[in-house]
Amino acid sequence: MKRVVVGLSGGVDSSVAAYLLQQQGYEVIGLFMKNWHDDSVTISNECPWLEDSNDALLVAEKLGIPFQTVDLSEEYKEKIVDYMFNEYEKGRTPNPDVLCNREIKFDVFMKIALSLGADYVATGHYCRKSETTVNGETIYQLKAGADVNKDQSYFLCQLSQEQLAKSLFPIGELTKPEVREIAAEMELVTAEKKDSQGLCFIGKVRLPEFLQQKLQPKEGKIVQIDKDDAVYAVAEDTGVTVLDKLRQNATKINYTPEMGKVVGQHQGAHYFTIGQRKGLNVGGTKDPLFIIGTNVDTNTIYTGLSSQHPGLFRKGLFIENSEVHWVRSDMALANGETTELMVRIRYRQPLQKATLHQYEDGMYIAFDEPQSAITEGQFAAWYLDDELIGSGVIS
Repeated sequence: MKRVVVGLSGGVDSSVAAYLLQQQGYEVIGLFMKNWHDDSVTISNECPWLEDSNDALLVAEKLGIPFQTVDLSEEYKEKIVDYMFNEYEKGRTPNPDVLCNREIKFDVFMKIALSLGADYVATGHYCRKSETTVNGETIYQLKAGADVNKDQSYFLCQLSQEQLAKSLFPIGELTKPEVREIAAEMELVTAEKKDSQGLCFIGKVRLPEFLQQKLQPKEGKIVQIDKDDAVYAVAEDTGVTVLDKLRQNATKINYTPEMGKVVGQHQGAHYFTIGQRKGLNVGGTKDPLFIIGTNVDTNTIYTGLSSQHPGLFRKGLFIENSEVHWVRSDMALANGETTELMVRIRYRQPLQKATLHQYEDGMYIAFDEPQSAITEGQFAAWYLDDELIGSGVIS
């Protein structure tokens, strides 16, 4: 019997994952990760870890599997929370869920599981794993979950072949309603439990208050830029190299206050992100205002009217070489190579047609259609059909 450690989170997905593995004849151990101590910034009782660990314990008891809790809050603080503060301080928007999978679940947690003699680690992610052979070598494939509405492959976009080799995703072929049905049939306490929202393992967090622990509020101006501003005029492409054009499309506009009019005040540019609409508290506009740029050095936020404002859209992005990651290293592009793939720049975004260009300094992604709210610090992930083959941090 192969031994599997399941990351029991206290939710329905990991509960059913444990049950299915047990049905398949694995020896299953449930392990709950405690990653957070500070309740002062979580929204009351939205996702307290105590309730989750109790639910995980009840599921383990119901299934008759061994259960224990591991406290990873120090590692979580160092690898995820501190990273978040640093990124927000630089005016970037990190994705803690992607990092949490790379650094905690499939690294720190996986090492603990393997030290317990586990052959595999399993989670309740909606994604699938399969195998193929390239030049006589086994290659692991990370594929989208069968439930299109719940596919979570994006959150695993930074996993390596070594991590995938030891991973199992038992619910990847199921839909959410099917998972709930199994949980109800088994009378698992988590069957009707709402999906957790917010930060991986912390729960719902009031982001400004969370960030205020480290990043002090400071008043700055909100500037509105007109959609017809000269900065959006499209230059002629004559005599421009492919690389110049890619760079131009991937470079964000450097706004200055003189370009627009001041429409309000904010409490710190580092609390805001491109594409954000809520939290500006500026009234009296006929369309909603969207954030089209932030500058943490001058502590200024730039906004535009409506979701169709040209300042929200860009045709390309750039990923520094050190941040380019291939899940399928056998498919990595060499310097000077290009390939057409499907790309998404945020979770649940429909896949977009794009061309990847690998250069010495990094990778440029050129989209067929302009994309809204390309955001520094977020992950772009690229797919071939339903297989996620690589990703990188937007710079």
